[in-house]
Amino acid sequence: MKMRKTIYRSSAEEGLALLGRAPVVHLATTGDDGKPVLRVVHGVIEGDLLAFHGAPAGEKMEGIGRRAVLSAHEVIAEIPSWFLDPARACPATTYYVSAQVDGVLEEIHDLDTKCRVLAALMAKYQPEGRHVPIRSDDPLYTNAVKGLLVAGVRLEKVACKAKLGQNRRPEERRRVIEQLWERGGPGDVHAVDALVRRFPELTPAFLRPGELRLACAVEEGELEEIGALLDDAYWLQGMPRATVLTAIRASQAVVTARDARDGSLVAFARAVSDGRVAWIYDVIVRAAARSSGAGTTLMRLLLDHPAVRNARHVRLTTRDAMSFYRRLGFRELSEVPRHPWPSVEMVRSTS
Repeated sequence: MKMRKTIYRSSAEEGLALLGRAPVVHLATTGDDGKPVLRVVHGVIEGDLLAFHGAPAGEKMEGIGRRAVLSAHEVIAEIPSWFLDPARACPATTYYVSAQVDGVLEEIHDLDTKCRVLAALMAKYQPEGRHVPIRSDDPLYTNAVKGLLVAGVRLEKVACKAKLGQNRRPEERRRVIEQLWERGGPGDVHAVDALVRRFPELTPAFLRPGELRLACAVEEGELEEIGALLDDAYWLQGMPRATVLTAIRASQAVVTARDARDGSLVAFARAVSDGRVAWIYDVIVRAAARSSGAGTTLMRLLLDHPAVRNARHVRLTTRDAMSFYRRLGFRELSEVPRHPWPSVEMVRSTS
């Protein structure tokens, strides 16, 4: 992967991470007739290989022993021209990260190595397990493993490109982040989060109020910390942490506040929405910060979240924080005008 602008070059470590998590990778090689071969395969990193499996026939087999490239990419956001210019089409672009490994395509013959590759593929694409472990000495798999093609490229030449607006002035890049938040389309919030995490100096004002650092998405590695903060919440008593974390993953809006000085988690909140009604859940502030204004700051961000801001109704339940939510514009249900037609609110609980 040749890069005309070195500002887009990223690390081999980021490239390996992308190649490892990509749902599919693209294989480019040549066939016996010298013509190009391009295929999509399920790739997995095992040891020093980016490997895949398939039938021991067809054009992929013709590439064995020849130069090959395996590549993957992730689109971060589509950036329209009007984010930066009201008239010219030229600024339209795509923010993306791409990675590739370049080398000789080799077939793997060792049965134990083949089994490790196949086990890694199962762990990636069927993480729930529920199958007998793949072993070369298990008669359940021995013949099947022998009959499969497992091939790959050694991870010796890995290149990664992150094209994320580095050619623009800082104020333009910050404006793009602000516009993504305002547009609020599918993926835009996660693009905001990805860009701010990578380039903290571009953090827009709405995510850096005073001594707090706000975030509009969470990464998998943060979930246990959030779960620990929620462990003592009265409304979650008796609820397994795994269930709580599953609910967080499924939420359309998740926001956090951290202490800008030491990075510690100060507050958390989430919401689910169908576009018409949004429900807010699990608003919590660390005990030592409950008079600091962190809760209000975080709630304002959540209410401005694209998944919440356009909802016709925003609802929540509370046992002891009515005055706090009233200051944010909430009212008790009994104070809200009812529909003119008769209706009955109903609920079904499985607990």
